[in-house]
Amino acid sequence: MTEEETRSIGFWGATGIGVGAIVGGGILALAGVAFAATGPSTILAFTLNGVLAFFTAFSFAELSTRFPQSGAPYSFAKKVYSVETAFAVGWVVWFASIVAGALYAVGFARFTEVCLLELIQAAGYLPPEWIHTQWFRKTLACAPVLFYTGALIRRTGGGGQLSTIGKTILFAVLILAGFWAMRTLPPGRIAGQLQPFFTNGAVGLFEAMGYTFIALQGFGLIAAVGGEIKDPSRNLPRSMFLSLGIALVIYIPLLFIICVIGVDPGVKIGDASAASPVMIVVLAVQRYMGQWGYWFVMVAGILAMVSALHANLMASSRVALAMARDRALPRLFGNTHVARGTPIHAILMSSFLVVLIVLAVPNVAVAGAASSLIFLISYGLMHFTAFLARKRSGVRAGIFRTPFFPLVPLVGLLGCGALSIFQGMRVPAAGQLVVVWVGLGGILYVLLFARQARIHDAATEAYHPEIGQLRGKSPLVLVPVANPATAKPLMEIANAIRMPHVGRVLLVSVIKTPETRSDDSANRQIEDAQRILQNVLSTSFSAGISADALTAVAEDPWAEIARVARRYRCESLLLGYSRLDEKVVSTQLEELVGRIPCDVAVLHAPTDWLLSRVKNVLVPVGGRSQHEQLRGRLLGSLLRTGVSNITFLRIVPEHVSDANLRSVEREVRQFLGTEVSGSFAVETVRSNAVVDTILEHADRCDLMLMGLQKHGRDQKVFGEVSLEIVRRAECGVLLLSGRA
Repeated sequence: MTEEETRSIGFWGATGIGVGAIVGGGILALAGVAFAATGPSTILAFTLNGVLAFFTAFSFAELSTRFPQSGAPYSFAKKVYSVETAFAVGWVVWFASIVAGALYAVGFARFTEVCLLELIQAAGYLPPEWIHTQWFRKTLACAPVLFYTGALIRRTGGGGQLSTIGKTILFAVLILAGFWAMRTLPPGRIAGQLQPFFTNGAVGLFEAMGYTFIALQGFGLIAAVGGEIKDPSRNLPRSMFLSLGIALVIYIPLLFIICVIGVDPGVKIGDASAASPVMIVVLAVQRYMGQWGYWFVMVAGILAMVSALHANLMASSRVALAMARDRALPRLFGNTHVARGTPIHAILMSSFLVVLIVLAVPNVAVAGAASSLIFLISYGLMHFTAFLARKRSGVRAGIFRTPFFPLVPLVGLLGCGALSIFQGMRVPAAGQLVVVWVGLGGILYVLLFARQARIHDAATEAYHPEIGQLRGKSPLVLVPVANPATAKPLMEIANAIRMPHVGRVLLVSVIKTPETRSDDSANRQIEDAQRILQNVLSTSFSAGISADALTAVAEDPWAEIARVARRYRCESLLLGYSRLDEKVVSTQLEELVGRIPCDVAVLHAPTDWLLSRVKNVLVPVGGRSQHEQLRGRLLGSLLRTGVSNITFLRIVPEHVSDANLRSVEREVRQFLGTEVSGSFAVETVRSNAVVDTILEHADRCDLMLMGLQKHGRDQKVFGEVSLEIVRRAECGVLLLSGRA
């Protein structure tokens, strides 16, 4: 499927996801708690939260149009931060969406249980005992999870729109009926019910804001499915703002109505809510609409819970999908159905975890508070992410521009930060749960995902160099020069290794300390070094590569190269030699590789070889090694510049069976999918003559990439096989060594 074919959600579908996640569940569950904390000023608390939510939506809109991909906020973080930070963001947001889904499933079970009891009693029967049991409640909670799992697997939208439309209509009826009931009230009665407006001052207001901001966070779920929304530059911002607007148009009037006519005259809404915070909305509507109002609220509550469950299931599966495609979760979660385009395994895993929490966690409320805390922290981080993305890469056509930049993201960051601190202080167990979950994720990442995620990230950075700019990187490639004849091929490789636009190349010429102190000897060496640097700089300038130059004097050139690499914190060291088979050279290179903390690439090539002429690349592979990130970066650069014929060669002993040979090829393809984003070929060959087989395949290639062998814990050597191949190969050979 092409990118446009996978975008199957239109403007109203995207808006429905936001409305489904926001409207209903939050006000039903949290209005009573807010009224008890601050009284009628709950109206102001929701309004201020709405302003903060709109500020946050501005940052989300800018980021989602800049990066119109599924999996936000993870997909935003991976563009601007390191792969480790992005994993942490994705890991906790995935958990937060799953927990939110479990909360809404439990809420659905509670509303449904009450409705069933009312219906049974209205029919004149006694409710059976089993209807009050935990197993029945948990079965009720799991039912909509299973239903929407099947719906989301069948098609992208997943069928959540009907419940969203239904609950919106019901809430509109509640509001219209409330204003109709208020039409005959004298103004003094209305004003009296709103006094005192602040029952607990500014502290109570801030407390109510902290409790209820989560009721408006659902707009972020639209960004989580951004890769499936049509015309994202238009539909993503508009759907976010409209869904928030619809929520506030429902919330603010309904809160006002509840304050004025939802309680008996003389009774304050704060006192009534303190006595029954969970049922305050139901009781208030029942007071001015009678039994019809009661049933309207109950049905609206059921629809609100299932539509919010649907939105969170969809969003959590997209976060898992995005992480898996970046190799930060099991690869299986990154697969999509060929015809439907739905991430079946990511949906199944997210749904399984929702069901597991429903069945196994006795106190879902603490997990819910942790979910709320995670959303606040991640939303605050997104404000900072939007700020960094704008400062580092500016804006371009098709990107939504946050107004009053950087004031809006700054205010949003401070607001989300303050509310997250409040949430952590009010519910310490939530903060502890977040720490435990992050710790578990860190352990799993280091043990299972770190290596492949870093390799994939290096290749992605090379293939999409704008990521390096967004991350604020400025990596330095060190290139010692001694022979002008090797200048152009070395500069071409340096350009491939460095990060375009932001990476730098440092040329260094090392003058060996003269054996005699005569002025003529020293001057000749200085003139030679300057001439070499001038030739190399001219070559790099003509190739469009900017480079810095450095001349150094040292007794031991190898030690000086190591010193410069450490002094300037070079990311990579590139060397060019034509006699790697000489023992003295290979030994000196081995000592250099072992003493510097950076990637090393050593080029051995014919005198007329140029990287720009490379069409076919051969990569012999064996076991896993430390140079794979550097190799992935090189391959990503080659793919970006048009080299499409990449062949990975795996040699196995001649006695290997056909079944084992096919198994080896599958394993190689699966692993190399981490390194190469484009197409590539894999050849598995039975042979006991490793060198001859590699050279036979090298005859059809222009460049061969090989890794140094590891000898002992930290020492890397060229090895007899590598030296034999280098000595006999007629193509360019690039030997790679990853940092320790």
